[in-house]
Amino acid sequence: QGLLSRWPDGGPKLLWSVPGVGKGFTHVAVAGGLVYVTGLVGKEGILRAYTLDGEPKWQANYGPEWHINHPGARSIPTVYEGLVYVASGVGNLACFDAASGKPVWSVKLFEQYDAPQIQWGYAESLLADGDKLFCTPCGKKATMVALNRKTGQPVWASPALGQGSSFCSPLLINHGKKRMIVTMTETAVVAFSPEQGTVLWQHPYENARQNHPITPIYHEGLLYITSGYGKGAIGLRIAEDGKSVAQLWEQPQQDPVHGQAVLVDGYVYAASHQKASGRWSCVDLRTGKLAWEAPGVGKGGSVTFSDGLLYCYSEDGTVGLMRPSPEKCEVVSSFKVSQGDGSHWAHLVVARGRLFLRHGTVLMCYDLAAR
Repeated sequence: QGLLSRWPDGGPKLLWSVPGVGKGFTHVAVAGGLVYVTGLVGKEGILRAYTLDGEPKWQANYGPEWHINHPGARSIPTVYEGLVYVASGVGNLACFDAASGKPVWSVKLFEQYDAPQIQWGYAESLLADGDKLFCTPCGKKATMVALNRKTGQPVWASPALGQGSSFCSPLLINHGKKRMIVTMTETAVVAFSPEQGTVLWQHPYENARQNHPITPIYHEGLLYITSGYGKGAIGLRIAEDGKSVAQLWEQPQQDPVHGQAVLVDGYVYAASHQKASGRWSCVDLRTGKLAWEAPGVGKGGSVTFSDGLLYCYSEDGTVGLMRPSPEKCEVVSSFKVSQGDGSHWAHLVVARGRLFLRHGTVLMCYDLAAR
């Protein structure tokens, strides 16, 4: 809260920038007064921790990282109760002490569950809850697994569904008295029991490339599912007992690729991919009706929400502040990213009155605090 409602010309003040964080498309995690980011250096993955002022705190090697087909880190660090977890693009997991960077444990996930390498690299960000860490190797021995987050030892393994991994990070929801983890495989939306790993339900969902990196959104019994490459969004209603779902609507115009989507006051905002030629759009969660589509801040991109406003980052390097409204698309302020190189695929992070932006090997921090 307490953020600028409009930016000065040229954007908010740049507080600091750090070069050399390694190649990657990952945004940062901010927790406990530190900023965590992963990057590829040579063929190795490096996890770095910085202070909120951009001073290096520590760095740790987490093993081989994805260095072909858009080389770079893909998984966002997960910080939980003093530990930080990362996954590499080649399917290895590692856990470190969040304050010091001291290694705690590591696991070769794909090897342990007989899972194939994925064409564009494993890109799931890990889910921690209680003493468990959840991930989705989609191997011959299990689709989703739960590990003891303090030791890395297996807790349960779900049935192997014969469905490949599709880059999706799982969502833990409370639906009435039922808890479930919802994620996406290559061919379906699937819900698992977080206690036993049993499959609660499945719903078919595919696109032209079986690529589904966008985490579902849950609200009052409804699930919003979306994906690019010609598929678009669907709305699902979860049965009261949590054992089945029914599709309510389909909206092909809202089809972001990997930029996520944001739900605000019953409407979902996202950048579209193919159907709307990169335009931004607004969809009613309950009906699937398209409220509007517009150029927004530029073609494609990612979106997050803070203090009443949408923070949008297009693939052409424009960062924009957009006012959420089902009536119209209103871009309040914008600026161009001037540092870094490569694709503008990392997502924006708003935390501690600051905007953290990663572009290639450079990490930038802007002042958002209103005064």
